[in-house]
Amino acid sequence: MMTLRVVVDQMLAPVPGGIGRYTEELTKQIIQVAPRGCDVEGIVSAHPQEDYDRLEDKLPGLASLYRSVLGRRELSIAWQTGTLGLPGRGMVHGTSLFTPLYKHDRSLDPATQTAVTIHDTVPWTHPETLTAQGVRWHRAMAKRAWKFADAVVVPTHAVAAELAEYFDFGDRLRVIGGAVSPDLAVPDDADEIADRLDLPERYALSVGTLEPRKGLEPLIRAMAHPDAPDIPLLVVGPEGWGDVQVSSVAEQAGLDDTRVRVMGRVPDATLAALLQRASVFVYPSLAEGFGLPVVEALSLGTPVVHSDAPALVEVAAGAGVVVPRDDPAGYPERLAQAMYQVVNDVELSTRLGVIGLDRARAFSWRDSAEKVWQLHADL
Repeated sequence: MMTLRVVVDQMLAPVPGGIGRYTEELTKQIIQVAPRGCDVEGIVSAHPQEDYDRLEDKLPGLASLYRSVLGRRELSIAWQTGTLGLPGRGMVHGTSLFTPLYKHDRSLDPATQTAVTIHDTVPWTHPETLTAQGVRWHRAMAKRAWKFADAVVVPTHAVAAELAEYFDFGDRLRVIGGAVSPDLAVPDDADEIADRLDLPERYALSVGTLEPRKGLEPLIRAMAHPDAPDIPLLVVGPEGWGDVQVSSVAEQAGLDDTRVRVMGRVPDATLAALLQRASVFVYPSLAEGFGLPVVEALSLGTPVVHSDAPALVEVAAGAGVVVPRDDPAGYPERLAQAMYQVVNDVELSTRLGVIGLDRARAFSWRDSAEKVWQLHADL
């Protein structure tokens, strides 16, 4: 029996975030499509027993779970410094840079191999959006990946090109993207959800935090521009980033709470209902590795406006209206004009919805999982 050991610890992080979701969805499918004679083991840091039970419930079919004696913080330091590896040999797949990376000779033992995932180049391009410690850790782990990883997975060709400016991974780079969770489906009680949330008949929707690279601040300013459509903006995500609040940015732009409304974090069923009913989904991010919210909106037939961040252009592939990020002072105006165009042009909106549905079908967690198995087979 061959075992693929997958680092699934991000699923148990206090805030799993996008990588936690990526890890869960990908690992589920890795288990489902495992070749005959192969199984999957999870790798996690030390957690309470109830966390292990919860994780195993989320990953049915997981053969076993390797539980480190070190907590997440201590284990991340140990893996960063290379002072601790994993017992035994075999295939390891890291769903992020939180992966044991150390020297090994695959020519002597081809079955001992490590693949690691780098989701974006933010630690280099937008370090201000991370803590100083986070920047150091990501850069150090990327350097270890350059030294010791047998393969490096990235979500888009755009990230592959950006990463090549900092490390020469050569032919070790593999592009394996994400997909929409099957849990993101419009529920039968969507009308009740809409009533409970008091959703307006028409609205723009965005997903993200106020952190600089997500572009939410210029989007809020766009809502105050004379060219913006006369509809409210609903924002799914936490209220603030650091000491900055969405409400204060809106107030500075001269907008009241009838024009910009923060929904907070919402469950998948609510997000699906919000996406499907939106007049336009706007994703103004200045830097992305993949941009899953764009694919989620496309999958529900919602017309999309997005920035020209290379990863978003690659993922949407013409299924959305692209807004250039150059000339930051003029970015809000261009966002406003793009939203107005989509909201007020029924023919354009309808066409984008149809194209978006077709584009979203290009992404599948099953396909991504099969590529992971093929990657390790090739190694």
